[in-house]
Amino acid sequence: MKLYLSSYGLGNQPEKFTSLIDGNKRTAIIANAWDLSTPEERAGGLPEKLKVLRRLGLKPEELDLRDYFKHQDLLEKKIKEFGALWILGGNSFVLLRAMNMSGFTHYIVPLVLSNEIVFAGYSAGAVAATPDLHGIELVDDPLHVPEGYNKQTPWKGLGLVDFRIAPHYRSNHPESEATEQVVKYFKDNKLPYKTLHDGEALVIHGKSVELVS
Repeated sequence: MKLYLSSYGLGNQPEKFTSLIDGNKRTAIIANAWDLSTPEERAGGLPEKLKVLRRLGLKPEELDLRDYFKHQDLLEKKIKEFGALWILGGNSFVLLRAMNMSGFTHYIVPLVLSNEIVFAGYSAGAVAATPDLHGIELVDDPLHVPEGYNKQTPWKGLGLVDFRIAPHYRSNHPESEATEQVVKYFKDNKLPYKTLHDGEALVIHGKSVELVS
């Protein structure tokens, strides 16, 4: 299992992400956490994300999970074309809705566990890998639902790690203040968690968990 879970963007050591990728450099960018944005805003933010990954020697392209809401049977084959995923931040609940409605949740876990694909993401993309989203409602509104999305709040995460993640912790980020409340929730409920300052990332390779900054 190979994961790269960052607080913001690629973090201060993006080479730690690329070092996890063997052979297949095709990288799927998943931007569905942005689906509350206007189509123009969403489309306008992607070129820079693609450019950054190309500079690292990767071959990125967008994988829009909305394309599979009614075609879940096609997603597994599509995912297997990639060597890595790069899942962008945004609203964690919107992202999990997209993962559930597309069948991504069902297909991705065994692929990651069998080392067939590297799972990487930041902010909401990192939070999605955790057991559940309880506490994240203090920073991401679970009631903001894009058109065409299931309104039921998704609380269960992918469970690729056994701890929760609080990104943007004590950083110069608009969500940093609310993140303090998320951490308090984790502490009060005795939930295992890790905080990430912007620039930091967790590199997970098998049972090894390394914090890089």
